[in-house]
Amino acid sequence: MAAGVAASGVPRLALARSPQGREKLQEFGYADVKLTGGPLKSQYDRIHAHYLSLDDDRLLKVYRQRAGLPAPGKDMGGWYDADGFVPGHLLGQFISGLSRYARATGDGPTSAKVKALVEGFAATLGPGGYPYASEKAATTWPCYILDKYEIGLLDAYQLADVKMARDVLARVIRGAIPYIPDHTYDRGPNSPKQAPYDEPYILPENLFDSYQATGEKQFLKMARLYLLDHEYFDLLAQGQDVLPGKHAYSHVMALSSAAKAYLMLGEPKYLEAIKNAWNLLEEDQEFASGGWGPKETFVPPHQGKLGESLVSTRDHFETPCGFYAHSKLARYLLRFTAEARYGDGLECALYNTLLGAKDPGADGDYFYYSDYHAAAKKGYYHSKWPCCSGTLVQGVADYPLDVYFRDSDGITVNLFTPSEVRWTSKGVPVRLVQATKFPEEDTVELRVEVPSPMELTLRVRMPGWLDAEPGISINGKSFDGEVGKQSFVAVRRRWKKNDAVHLRLPQGFRLQPIDDQHPRTVALMRGPLMLVALLPPDVTSLPALSLPHGLKPVPNRRLTFELRLPEGRLEFVPFYLVQDEMYTTYFQQKAAPS
Repeated sequence: MAAGVAASGVPRLALARSPQGREKLQEFGYADVKLTGGPLKSQYDRIHAHYLSLDDDRLLKVYRQRAGLPAPGKDMGGWYDADGFVPGHLLGQFISGLSRYARATGDGPTSAKVKALVEGFAATLGPGGYPYASEKAATTWPCYILDKYEIGLLDAYQLADVKMARDVLARVIRGAIPYIPDHTYDRGPNSPKQAPYDEPYILPENLFDSYQATGEKQFLKMARLYLLDHEYFDLLAQGQDVLPGKHAYSHVMALSSAAKAYLMLGEPKYLEAIKNAWNLLEEDQEFASGGWGPKETFVPPHQGKLGESLVSTRDHFETPCGFYAHSKLARYLLRFTAEARYGDGLECALYNTLLGAKDPGADGDYFYYSDYHAAAKKGYYHSKWPCCSGTLVQGVADYPLDVYFRDSDGITVNLFTPSEVRWTSKGVPVRLVQATKFPEEDTVELRVEVPSPMELTLRVRMPGWLDAEPGISINGKSFDGEVGKQSFVAVRRRWKKNDAVHLRLPQGFRLQPIDDQHPRTVALMRGPLMLVALLPPDVTSLPALSLPHGLKPVPNRRLTFELRLPEGRLEFVPFYLVQDEMYTTYFQQKAAPS
């Protein structure tokens, strides 16, 4: 056995860097959790099938052309081609998302596709390990694209069992070093001219993981080098609001690097930075959907800029990219704090942004921006193969990670969706099965399966959106423990096979103003869901409404509610159920009679 390598094949350096006491909760593995029904499962399967169908030769063509190898297949077009906006930028993300599906599903063709893409990419690197698809990619986007290579190869190695991917990872990073800066800098007007769009500050999370996977100390030094401390994390840790004016997606994505730095280095400032950043997002930047960043930019607080954006743009939230960054940050904060508020935030963004993304179209057509302008329609980005086509597969493939968490004492239920999870507690195999029609219905059943009676704690998120007291019973008997909104309720007992917990989570209507300068510009919410009005083809504007007064469910139509107006009938549905209809998200609320 090679020196420095443990029997598991993981470098001893990685084991020496394991965090101690920094996580209150841990993520389950992709293979531990199975989605078994409901809207998350439906989208999960559709996205898997779509990305599995992508043609390998087309994905590799631009790399093979650059390397002077035979390059069959049609050109990809759009952003991806050698003369496109970001040549070859998606390959790592496609490998990453498919690797996550391979581990979660055990699907042989998916694993085989990951292996073929890694092998095909590796064959184009040459002796110097040059990884980029073109000179344009290497001089304009070297860090941005390197970060995607890293996560793809890390996931291929760790999740899809492609052994060679670890060596390819090291070759790729070393091959990219001559093209990436020797310092970090913030994206903006002061970015170096040779890479005006690049984002070196997003690199550390995957460089830390690359160090753990390979044991190469150079990658650890690089991870620390590219942390955006002076201009970002240090100021956030001190409670300063530095978000306004910054590129929204990349600066939320960079918070995962701060979270990883906290795990690896143990410096409390990184934890403070991500907690304060989340507070700033919630308080000043978010739409009712949980999305943020109109025109991909954070707005100054308390100036009514979110409300103004409803008429100034249709580009309100960079949806797959933004959700991917948001969900990663939420899971880190759940792991570090075990606070239910982060589960609420993850749930809101999942149901109202990524779950509502229009399914991919033919040949590179992908949903990019959520549009909260009046009389909107879901559509595709104007260029093929945009960045959101990479994060779409990663974000949806991560759904199993969003549902449950674990600790040494038991399990935490974060999302309500038909699913099951298996794990071992104190050497005993445990299975938890969740049955529900949430969010269509308010009830959830959690059934515990153990081979013999055993002690463990089941924690369940009580959402902040609850409209009334929740109901909790165990085997038909009411739970008499402490229950609070936006908290995790702990049920500690000696569990027997098929013990069941039944939940009733009342969902009611409420109104959410867009910002403090536009208090009567509101979105209609029900539980975690943002409801939008479906507009007839000849209607582009709505009168002021007295919501939620007068709303009634439409019989035999799931999650559809109607409002009778003098002008006619208006239907409201969750954003995620909108297909090709025209819709309006925000409304003017009638002033109360004086």
